[in-house]
Amino acid sequence: MALVTQFLTSIRSHVTSLDGDGLSAWFKVEPTPTAGSYFQLRDELKQSFASSAAIEKLVDSCMPEVDDPAEGTGSPWPSFIVFLKEYLFYWKDADFDDLLGLQELLSALLITCATALSHPQYGSLMFKTSISLSEALSKVVMMLHRRPELMAGRRAVAGDEDSKSMVEQSADIIQKIFTSCLTDRSSTRFARPEGRKVGVYIFANLVLKLLFTCGKSRLAAQLLLNVSTSGPPLQLYPAAQRVTYLYYLGRFNFDCDNFVRASLCLQEAYLQTPPALQQHRRLILTYLIPSNIMLGRFPSHNLLSRPEATILGHVFLPIMAAVRKGDFIAFQEAIAAHEDWLYRKGLLFTLMFRLRPIIWRSFTRRTFLLSYQPPPPTENSRAAPTLNLADVYTAATYVQKRLEGYIPAQQPQQHALAGSNNLFMMAVQNSAVSDTTTTSTLVLPPSGKTRKLKPSEGLFWGNLPVTMKEIEGVISALTTQGLMHGFLAHSSGKFAIMGAKKTTPLAAGWPSVAKVIHDRMNEEEVDSQEVPAWVKTRPVFS
Repeated sequence: MALVTQFLTSIRSHVTSLDGDGLSAWFKVEPTPTAGSYFQLRDELKQSFASSAAIEKLVDSCMPEVDDPAEGTGSPWPSFIVFLKEYLFYWKDADFDDLLGLQELLSALLITCATALSHPQYGSLMFKTSISLSEALSKVVMMLHRRPELMAGRRAVAGDEDSKSMVEQSADIIQKIFTSCLTDRSSTRFARPEGRKVGVYIFANLVLKLLFTCGKSRLAAQLLLNVSTSGPPLQLYPAAQRVTYLYYLGRFNFDCDNFVRASLCLQEAYLQTPPALQQHRRLILTYLIPSNIMLGRFPSHNLLSRPEATILGHVFLPIMAAVRKGDFIAFQEAIAAHEDWLYRKGLLFTLMFRLRPIIWRSFTRRTFLLSYQPPPPTENSRAAPTLNLADVYTAATYVQKRLEGYIPAQQPQQHALAGSNNLFMMAVQNSAVSDTTTTSTLVLPPSGKTRKLKPSEGLFWGNLPVTMKEIEGVISALTTQGLMHGFLAHSSGKFAIMGAKKTTPLAAGWPSVAKVIHDRMNEEEVDSQEVPAWVKTRPVFS
C-alpha cells in the first residue's frame, strides 16, 4: 500500500472515532526531527501524484462521506476533504528554505482549516489542528519580519505588496478562527468555557502577538472590541493565557496613551507571573514602569532591586531623575543614551513627547521654589503666592541655549533680565533648573557653531527661540490640564496660585499628576478601575 494511502486511511480512522487530538498529531507542517516520514510522503506525491487532479482523485476515493454514520462515530465532511487536499498540496510544494512561499502555503492551508472548523457537527475535531497551524503561520510571519531583505524582494516582484499586507492577511486568517471560537454556542458567555470557546484567548493571543511583534498594534482594536462585547471572563482560563492577554491589552492601552488602563493590566500580569520567570516579568516591567512614570508614579527601590528589574533601572532611573527636577538637559541625555533600545521597544516617542508636560510642571515648580519670596511674617496680606514669568523665561532661555550647545563661561558675569528676581539669579547658579549660571554667562562652543536641534530636542520645537509668548502658552496649557492650579495674570506677568491658604504654595500650585488624572476621570464619569476588553465577571444590573 502506498504511503499516502496509509496516511489517508489513518486520518479517516481518527475522523470516524471522533478523535480530534489524535487527528491533530498527524497534521504536521514543520520540518521537525520526527517528520522524516512526511518527507517520504512528499517524495511519493511528487513521483506518483504530480498533478493536482491525481491528488484530488485519491483523496475523494479514500474519504467517502457517510450520510448516516453510526452513533458515536463520525464521517469526513466536504470542508474537511478540501482541507485534506490542501494539506497534501502543502507537503508536495513546501520548500522550507523559501519563507515567502511557505507563508503563502500555510495561509492557504489555514483558510481551509478555518472553514472545516466552522462545521456545526464535526468542526471541533479541527480545534487542535487549527492551533498548531496558527502557531506555525505566526512563526513564519515573524521570521519574515526579521528578514527585511526578503520582504524587499517581495515588494520588487509584487509592486504594492509589502510586509504590512502580509501581516494583516495572516492576522485576519487567525482572527476568523478566533471569531468562530468566540461565537461558539457550546457554553454561555459567563459559564465555564466548553467546545471551541476554550480557544478564545489562545487565538486572541496569537493575533495580538503577531500584530505587536510586527508593529501593527492599532490593528488589534476590532479584536479587543469583540472580546469586550461578547468575550468570556478571563479568570476562567489558564494562567498562561491570562498573563499573555493582559500583557498585550496593557501594551495596546499604552500605545493608545491610556496609561491608567495600561498600568492596571500590566500590574495584574506582573503579579500573576511567578518570580522564577524572570524574563517574562522583565518584559512586563518594560512597559509597566513607563506606564506609571506617565502617571507621575515612580517605582520603588525595592522593585528596581529585583533581578528582573536591574537592567531596566539603568534605563529608567536617569529619566525619572530628570522628570523629578524638570531638567530638560538631563532628560535629553537619558533618552539619547538608550535611544535604540527605547525605539525597539516602542517607548521612544511616547516618552519623548508625552512626558514633556510633566517635565514642564517640574520645571516651573522648581523655578518657583528657587525664586519665590514669601511676605514677611508680620505682614497681613491676603495676596496669593505668585510665580514670576520673567523667572521662568530666564531659566528656559538658559536651558534652550545649553541644548543648542552653548557652554558656561569661565568667569560668569551677573546680568539679570529686567523684571526678574535677583535672589533667583543668585540661586540659579547652583540649581538643577539651569545647571550652572544665567544666560548671559554662556558662550559659543570651541567650534563656534551651535547644534541644529531635532524638533523633539528643543524646549518647544527644535531651535525655536524662547519668548514670553511661548512661556505664557506653556503655563496656560499646564493650567488647562490641571498640572498647575491657579490663574495667569497677563498684565503683571505672573501666575497666581490658588488654594495656598489651606496648604503650602507648592502643594496647592502643583498637584500630583496621579491625582490630577484621577480627578479628571471622575469628572468625566469614567471608572478608573474598568478596562474595556478585560472581561471579569457577569455585570450586575440594579
